[in-house]
Amino acid sequence: MILVTGATGLVGGNLLWHLLQQNERVIAIRRASSNLESLRTIFRFYTSEPDKFLTRIDWRVADVLDINSIREAICEVTIIYHCAAIVSFSNNANTILNTNIIGTKNIVQVALEANIHKLCFVSSIAACGKEKIKAEIDENSHWTDNTNRSLYSKSKYDSEQEVWKGIQQGLNAVIVNPGVVLGVSGNNNGSSQLFSQVRKGLLFYTHGGSGYVDVRDVAKAMIMLVNSNASGERYILVGENCTNKSVLSWMANGFEKRRPFIPIGRKTLWLVGFISELLGKIFCFRPLIDRGTARSASNREYYSNKKIREAINFQFTTIEKCINDVCKFQLKK
Repeated sequence: MILVTGATGLVGGNLLWHLLQQNERVIAIRRASSNLESLRTIFRFYTSEPDKFLTRIDWRVADVLDINSIREAICEVTIIYHCAAIVSFSNNANTILNTNIIGTKNIVQVALEANIHKLCFVSSIAACGKEKIKAEIDENSHWTDNTNRSLYSKSKYDSEQEVWKGIQQGLNAVIVNPGVVLGVSGNNNGSSQLFSQVRKGLLFYTHGGSGYVDVRDVAKAMIMLVNSNASGERYILVGENCTNKSVLSWMANGFEKRRPFIPIGRKTLWLVGFISELLGKIFCFRPLIDRGTARSASNREYYSNKKIREAINFQFTTIEKCINDVCKFQLKK
């Protein structure tokens, strides 16, 4: 049997859909407080009958921070897709570090104890190295810890180290490092929040850019890697390297809104992030942008997808098509 953690999130939810196309039943874990409506929204993106597929999920209540609950949840499981993580560039240290690092450590430990056939761990390009001498960052780029690294970036790097430790102890595992993941999530956070802001009307853009990927491609690549002989390897999953302006413009086109045309510089963006973060603490709300997201939005980085393309002959969806598909779905809603 297959088990998915983080099953109600963007990657986990879309992965569940693709797994159900190949398997009669799939096990997924959730916390007792989890809201499954987001998963129903994800399934509606693919089908007009989401409940028909939702009934084929065997839910087990567990928390990645509770190792005993994980031990109980993996009964009869042979393959684990570990997608559970806090994706944030803010400074909510305890939540990010506990879920991303300790949660992964627990999954690896239980997988070793149960002699799991294979583990696929969802990391991030935030955990990749940054080498100035290379035009594109790849799987071998050297990691250096510095003040420019976000807490999220450090947490994903440390999470990977837990998986590598498991591999050294005999764990059959692969790691994927997706870029900025775009798709339908059912939650208004992460890239979904970006779609929402553009739909309302967004006139500003930053000069940064990054590697982007369709969530459907992430799910497909993960399944293909698990079904392959790949082991003890990491793979960057980036469909295209895009500027932030291009991504926002494609979203605006999809919603028939005006394209952003006012650039915001790095210093101005950082100041806005600082003020928003301060106001959020005073008035108890989560700001759209803080210093972490401001720093991320100002960076311009390029990533290579050569390794995954050559390993399994993988073909990526264009980011413009991905965005157009999401916009069409949201407009129908």
